[in-house]
Amino acid sequence: MARTSSRLLAACIGHGDTARLRVIDGQDEIEVPVAALRLLVDILANMAQGNAISVVPIHAELTTQQAADFLGVSRPHLVGLVDRNEIPHHKVGTHRRIYFRDLLEYRKASLAQSATALDALAEQAQKIGMGY
Repeated sequence: MARTSSRLLAACIGHGDTARLRVIDGQDEIEVPVAALRLLVDILANMAQGNAISVVPIHAELTTQQAADFLGVSRPHLVGLVDRNEIPHHKVGTHRRIYFRDLLEYRKASLAQSATALDALAEQAQKIGMGY
């Protein structure tokens, strides 16, 4: 059902800023931002593939464990990143908190750095004739 809903909803998304929906149980039309519909399409598509979904506001404050889970690293590794000021944080009492937007920024920079390193390795491999 999620797969079908995703496809049908994606086909209905126009190019404007908003779209109108009519719920079968009522006669009222609901005006919804197209960005929200695109998000709903993505959620339904992921549900159809059996993936879990979380919606996190950009300004959300995460615990170190939540941040570590998001990055797919251990909590001690994340705490090391925080202690080295690689990821900004603030304290609530004695507990570290990390804004989700800062975590996204770190992940983006980390992925870019990894891609650069991979490109350099591939270039080296080509120069020495490793067949890559």
